[in-house]
Order: sequence, then C-alpha cells, then structure tokens
Amino acid sequence: MAEALPQSVLFCCDHNAVRSPMAEGIMKKFYGSDTYVQSVGVADDMEIDGFSIAVCNEIGVELSRHRTRSFDEMEQWGDDLSSFDLIVALSPASQRRALDLTRYFHLHVEYWPIMDPTGLGETREDKLSAYRQTRDQIVQHLTRKWGPPMTEDTL
Repeated sequence: MAEALPQSVLFCCDHNAVRSPMAEGIMKKFYGSDTYVQSVGVADDMEIDGFSIAVCNEIGVELSRHRTRSFDEMEQWGDDLSSFDLIVALSPASQRRALDLTRYFHLHVEYWPIMDPTGLGETREDKLSAYRQTRDQIVQHLTRKWGPPMTEDTL
C-alpha cells in the first residue's frame, strides 16, 4: 500500500549529476508541486550528465537546466537539512553523509540501492540502456513508495 506523500524530500547521491537529479525530476513530474523536492550530492565536481538528460527527456522530464550542488553548498545557501521530512540516499556514500549530517536531527534517512550507470557500456546505445535501467529503478522505487503518478501526462 502506498504511503502518503511527505511535505518535503531531499534525494542525494555522489555528485548530484545522475541519480539524484533524475529522482528529483521524476518525482516532480509524477506527484506535482504538493511536495517540495530537491537533490544534492556528496561532492559538486561535475555537471548534469547528458545521458541522464536524454533518458529523462524520453519520459517528459526536463533536466537540462539542473545545476549540481553539494551538501556543503546547500548549507552555505541557507537550506537546512532539518527542513526536510525525508532524505533518500541513492548511493552508499550519500547515505553515510546524510546519516552523519542528520545525527542531531530527528530525520528519516532511507537508502534506495540505485545502480550507478556511469562507466557502463561501450556504445552510445549501451550507455543509454544502462541509464534507462537506472531511471526505471527510480520509477519503481517511487511508485512502490507513493503509488502511481498523479499527473495525467506521465508515462
């Protein structure tokens, strides 16, 4: 049975360039603006990944304007972790960082083991296939947790 949507969710991964922006964009597309959704990475040393943009575009999710940011930058910009109801870590490193940063807050941190598609595949089509698998894993976790998309034009 699907859970009620939280008021705010923070997705996190290693670089905020592949998995967490995909999760942020797909959640916004599926469930609208009733939930405040953001994403962050352990490090901010990359730009949004072009393959992530391409496979999300296939399902009507726009990521090309996403700007990566780290946990540290998020805090510098005044965003407070304690303002989120749920933090969803999509990589082991981001789970460790989220748990470390939230040890003084009463915050729930979940870990969703989402495949890192970077470095997989030799050809463009092989790479796109790996990124589609990651996208589809995120979709499965979202719909398992919060039910089918609420918007008419999804998938």
